[in-house]
Amino acid sequence: MTAFVDTKAALLEQRYGANQQKPTNIIWTPQVEAMLSHKSVRTFLPDALPDGALETMVASAQSASNSSGFNQWSVVAVTDRELKQKLSNTIARTVPTDRIPWIEEAPVLLLWVADLSRNAEITREQGSEPVVLEYLDSFLMASIDATLAAQNASLAAESIGLGIVYLGVMRNAAKEVAEIVNLPSNSFVTFGMAVGHPDTTRTSSIRPRPAQPVVLHHNSYEQGRYREYVDGYEDACLAFRTKQEMKPKTWRGAVHEGATSMSYMGGRENLRETVIARGFKLR
Repeated sequence: MTAFVDTKAALLEQRYGANQQKPTNIIWTPQVEAMLSHKSVRTFLPDALPDGALETMVASAQSASNSSGFNQWSVVAVTDRELKQKLSNTIARTVPTDRIPWIEEAPVLLLWVADLSRNAEITREQGSEPVVLEYLDSFLMASIDATLAAQNASLAAESIGLGIVYLGVMRNAAKEVAEIVNLPSNSFVTFGMAVGHPDTTRTSSIRPRPAQPVVLHHNSYEQGRYREYVDGYEDACLAFRTKQEMKPKTWRGAVHEGATSMSYMGGRENLRETVIARGFKLR
């Protein structure tokens, strides 16, 4: 029992840092422990995925909640080395680096697609125009469903010993990425996901999250309450960055940069135009 308690306490310390407030009444199950153990993996071995891994991930993705049962998402599994390198090079040009090694190293790059194309075709085949799909909510619904599916897939991947990292940078070059993988109208890549066997000699640690009162509100939103907990979170972030030999940066500084630096967007400032050009009217 003591070993069990020590293991769980160590996991909570990794998730919240040494000095932040931590929940004391977690209901531990294997699934909860797996989720609290999640970490982004950016270092991969060259080994192929186990046989059946991709199908297991997609079956899990298809088991996620799905808006009205419309199935408005798809996933493109990129395993061809040259194609994956082309996508990596395309994205690398949008950020201050020559290459993105985790895209190159991972044996599989999954592109999660908000996909209204099938439903548009099915509607037209029945003699009608899919006018509802022109509205913002349809775009949002497809994007949410793709995200829910991807999260299920990531949990499945981690349960069989694989590692993943989400790749929002795919939106930096949304137009080019869609063209490279031949997406139809009414679809776009919401984000990517690199998947593979983690290289445990280089893999990262669990990144801490803020104390629960920063994000958990009871019955009504308490604006500004987060301020009481930011200093504790800054300490946890600094300890993480120091351990990972990352350059010093505060969480406040990162938030400020993300909200003020157009270079941070890397091309996503053009996303609205790209999405509209791909058939999402966003009315």
